[in-house]
Amino acid sequence: MARGTFVVVDINAIYVHWYAGRSKSVQAASLGVDRKTVRKYLTPAEASGISPGCPPMSEADWAGLVEGWSPGLVDRRLRQVTWSELDEHRDYIKGLLGTVTVSTIRQRLRDEHRPKVSISSFHRWVHATLPDEVSRSQVTVLRDEVEPGEEAPMRSSSG
Repeated sequence: MARGTFVVVDINAIYVHWYAGRSKSVQAASLGVDRKTVRKYLTPAEASGISPGCPPMSEADWAGLVEGWSPGLVDRRLRQVTWSELDEHRDYIKGLLGTVTVSTIRQRLRDEHRPKVSISSFHRWVHATLPDEVSRSQVTVLRDEVEPGEEAPMRSSSG
């Protein structure tokens, strides 16, 4: 994983896949997180006597259990004290997504509005509150094929 990147983990997905029989190692690799992270979230389920292959449970069932085991995970805002400051600039941020990178948006926001929010908190806020917009902003539009020699590089006129 590149320096400065992070992964937002869907905790319910950890439980659903573990319950279906996927190993912790396989989940960690597919989610891009450390095995210790997967183990951390599965510990309360195992301590409660839940194990893979027990009677079927839905994502809603898991969500209810997760709320009891880790209330801060259900409402991320309980742990994100700086997010309210970013909420004030939601329309501004949303308007720039797709035209510039998330890092550039954070820099512009910092220069123009001076929020006291770290880079990582800003990225987490964007990915957690605007996931559809982030996905759309990462779409690559392919160009038509160009025959060799039909397109020349642009040259500087000061040459």
